[in-house]
Amino acid sequence: MKSTVIKRSVVVAGHKTSVSLEEEFWKALKEIAHNRNMALCELIPAIRRCRQGNLSSAIRVFIIDHYRGMASTVPAERLESSAMVPVFAHDEVHAL
Repeated sequence: MKSTVIKRSVVVAGHKTSVSLEEEFWKALKEIAHNRNMALCELIPAIRRCRQGNLSSAIRVFIIDHYRGMASTVPAERLESSAMVPVFAHDEVHAL
């Protein structure tokens, strides 16, 4: 199975480094940058300044935090009707 992880070179604080992200994360990162009227070359260093650890992981966490923040402002009914979010409201959860 072919990996969907894409490795790209970026410059952070004047140093060239590589970031490996799945295609979906690259798309989300570009969307966030666009919505903030920023270029990726501006957003990625900003993420690096605010987060510790591996840059690829920091970007993934940033994206998750971004969309969590958006989801918390969306009414539950709207999320349940979204074609992108499966509805499990009627499923029972069983503890193992």
